[in-house]
Amino acid sequence: MQPPRPASAARPLVLGSTSVYRRELLSRLRLPFTVEPPHVDETPHAGEAPAELARRLAAAKAAAVAARHPGAVVIGSDQVADLDGEPLGKPGNHANAVSQLRRMSGRTVIFQTALAVLCLDSGFAQHDLAPVRVRFRTLDDAEIEAYLRAEQPYDCAGSAKSEGLGIALLEAIESDDPTALVGLPLIRTCRMLRAAGLPVF
Repeated sequence: MQPPRPASAARPLVLGSTSVYRRELLSRLRLPFTVEPPHVDETPHAGEAPAELARRLAAAKAAAVAARHPGAVVIGSDQVADLDGEPLGKPGNHANAVSQLRRMSGRTVIFQTALAVLCLDSGFAQHDLAPVRVRFRTLDDAEIEAYLRAEQPYDCAGSAKSEGLGIALLEAIESDDPTALVGLPLIRTCRMLRAAGLPVF
């Protein structure tokens, strides 16, 4: 039986993301990591389904950063709100957020959160999808306006932060990986990191 590998021998961990939400989520695991922007074009392809868009972008982000850090274990993730097969991206501004929330009012939206973990030197590569079904309450314009003025979630797919006041917009959330809706499915992340040789404990 071989002795435990010293911590210094562990591969570095890199989060390929510009998201403050993913950075905060990954920090909950108490693993040392660095953050690097992946610089990936997130434009959907013509006719691309939301789940496939999320998968492609998560893989592309991980690959872009792994190419610069081949010895590291790299995490890439992406989330696309799926309304009846149509991808809804980050609203970017108030008017777009109003439009998104009006469309989602009283509807069920699937937040497709994709995850990719790569290490080029070891040949490790795993990908997964953590869909989250979110049922929105029927919202009136006054509620939408009050919420957006309070939280300004213009950098969030679907125009709402479930971890904040946005929870008041919802009727139900169905998921097997609770942090997936915020942007990084930590149960799946832990499983992949263990498989890549970076146990959390």
